[in-house]
Amino acid sequence: MENVKLYPPYRFVILALFMLITLAIEIQWLTHAAVVRPAELFYHGQFDPASFLNIDFLAMVYMVVFLIMSFPASYIIDTYGVKVGLFTGSILLGVFSILKAIFAQSFTGVVIAQVGLAIAQPFILNAVTAVTARWFPLSERGMAAGLLALAQYIGIIIAMLVTPAIVGSNPDLANYGTGFEKMLWIYGIVSLVASLLFLIFMKERPKNVPQPKEERYPFFQGIRHIVLKRDMIIMLFLFLIGLGIFNAISSMTDSIAAHVGVKDSDGLIGGIMLIGGIIGAIILPTLSDRFRKRKLFMVICIVGLVPAVFGMAFPDTLSSDPDTIYLITLISSFVLGFFVMSAGPIGFQYAAEVSYPARESSSQGILLWVGQLTGMLFVAGMSVDNNLHLGSFMTAFAVLSILALAAVLMLRESPMILSDASS
Repeated sequence: MENVKLYPPYRFVILALFMLITLAIEIQWLTHAAVVRPAELFYHGQFDPASFLNIDFLAMVYMVVFLIMSFPASYIIDTYGVKVGLFTGSILLGVFSILKAIFAQSFTGVVIAQVGLAIAQPFILNAVTAVTARWFPLSERGMAAGLLALAQYIGIIIAMLVTPAIVGSNPDLANYGTGFEKMLWIYGIVSLVASLLFLIFMKERPKNVPQPKEERYPFFQGIRHIVLKRDMIIMLFLFLIGLGIFNAISSMTDSIAAHVGVKDSDGLIGGIMLIGGIIGAIILPTLSDRFRKRKLFMVICIVGLVPAVFGMAFPDTLSSDPDTIYLITLISSFVLGFFVMSAGPIGFQYAAEVSYPARESSSQGILLWVGQLTGMLFVAGMSVDNNLHLGSFMTAFAVLSILALAAVLMLRESPMILSDASS
């Protein structure tokens, strides 16, 4: 069994700092996602709402850029160290968050700043399992990854629920769509402070923890090792579906609200999903550490995914009352968040363990990459022609959730967990 006492208490400072920049980068991702309709009024005449470059593009560009930058970011983290990678992400976060606020009135300026923030994202998110592997014992890594996922979800829920209140999302009130500059300045200052704190207090690795003697694969050999492993192929399929659905629904919450008949941009569908995710990210990864089980909890997460997706896809089959349909959608959103968003940190940790001696940032980066790929394709398809095909995509998500359930049952337990439990 590992000696937990070797790991310094400063690991929790590192975790808190990492959570801050993670929270900030996720807020920046979805600043406009919950307020698409008032944003169209605020930026009226600066873009064509029926084109690809619409308000939804501000969320989707994170996915587009991630596809380009994920592997370079993982390569930099693997080759030059976690600190270099995270410093790169932090600097980009601070600079482009402020630029986004400065150019708040210009849709073009906001798009350019959003691209810079999108470049920062993989440098931050791809380092999660690399940081937890260096700073935390195996018995705490699921918990640490869960807390970092929690930071993502808190950032997203702030974007979903706080943004409409700042901007003014009720079309019947005089302040409708008037608070975009204020909102972007608040989020910009928060992001800059998080970036500066991280740059000041971050350390590469703990001093007194012995590092493994085993050889680790270099980046390209590690990627090849990952994509040829049976359990990693299954994990890639699961993230292709689960993370893709989450990214799509997170990016399209206001459009989904309109689809089920909600009048104003209240952000509740996304917010409720994130509340479920916050609760799940605290409970399930910690239980995974406690019971030394990864596969079991991945299965639990996917089992919970299926009814949640069906509830969001077909709420009108259970009731014809608009208020009841909205309630079903909210409940399904909560369940989806609880299980799917808990699967992320458990899955990242599982992938790091089964793909060893490939580096952790490589396994996490490739899982995030496939989820961003499908998320981008889903958002593009859902948003085209003024969301004409949104309902069809929700139906497709229900079918895909059944396939994910069949796939997760074929996983094997993590060899590291089995080895640790038997020692």
